[in-house]
Amino acid sequence: MKQLLVFLAVFLLSSCSSSPKPYKKISLNIQNKPSYNLENKNHITKKLYESYEKWAGVKYCYGGESKSGIDCSALVQTIYKEAFHIELPRTTKEQIKVGKKVQKKALKEGDILFFKTSYHVLHSGIYLKKGAFIHASSKYGVILSNIHNPYWRAKYFQARRVLF
Repeated sequence: MKQLLVFLAVFLLSSCSSSPKPYKKISLNIQNKPSYNLENKNHITKKLYESYEKWAGVKYCYGGESKSGIDCSALVQTIYKEAFHIELPRTTKEQIKVGKKVQKKALKEGDILFFKTSYHVLHSGIYLKKGAFIHASSKYGVILSNIHNPYWRAKYFQARRVLF
């Protein structure tokens, strides 16, 4: 039993300290750009894509709050603070209480998305446009995903609007 506890402690402490895995960063400066042009986007959209560029590929780390590892709620909190100077709570359970609840069909750039990935676990991200959202994936790190993907569509829980 003691060996198991020591193993778990070592595993948890080292899970965020390993060298980052090479994630493919989706760059805004590539030949085959995704279908967005930042010159024609509003202030919120520009700030969100700039934040995505800054954090893309950073690995996921439960409880992490830095470039060496970050979790979903810390990413949402950090992007809101850096891009919009808005202080949000640290956890998804507290973030889901902030702002105004928004219907899925009325989503706007900057809305915070919440997904129920299991009975007691919430996952969060920030909506961009056309279903795209920024989040910290436990498998791929900070990436863009789409709420219309069957996995995310099935896990969608609610959205909150903090930017009015």
